[in-house]
Amino acid sequence: MSKKFYLIGPALALLIYALCSHAASSQRISSPEAAVKAFYSWYVGTESKSKFPLLDDHIYAYVEKKTVDALRRDYEQDNLPGDADYFTKTQDLDEDDWSKHMLIRPPVMLGEVAVIIATFGSGPTKSNVIIFLRKQDNLWKIMKVEDTKDYF
Repeated sequence: MSKKFYLIGPALALLIYALCSHAASSQRISSPEAAVKAFYSWYVGTESKSKFPLLDDHIYAYVEKKTVDALRRDYEQDNLPGDADYFTKTQDLDEDDWSKHMLIRPPVMLGEVAVIIATFGSGPTKSNVIIFLRKQDNLWKIMKVEDTKDYF
């Protein structure tokens, strides 16, 4: 009996530790704010390397599949919405400025949708966007992005 306890005890302790560690790390990674920060850090860095992030399959880690697929279809038909980048709502961005000046505000929950207001950049490159996220497979993914500029 005591031999079984010596084998089961450490295994049980290891299992509990693994489950608690996984739960804690999932909570940090899966918050709406963390998802927005991770996405825009990747997006700005990728765009600055003269790559078009929309065509990089890594975008699916951050953005809902149906959103990416719709934007890619529009891109192929030269029909992207607006006259600026969909995710940044700007035509040009300064990677250094945007990386240093990234303000992600706490989300407002509307049912299962998290709405985050974010400000990127400073001075003339500053952009405010409203980001809508929904949880999929325990991860927050961007559904859509809107700007705060006048409609006309």
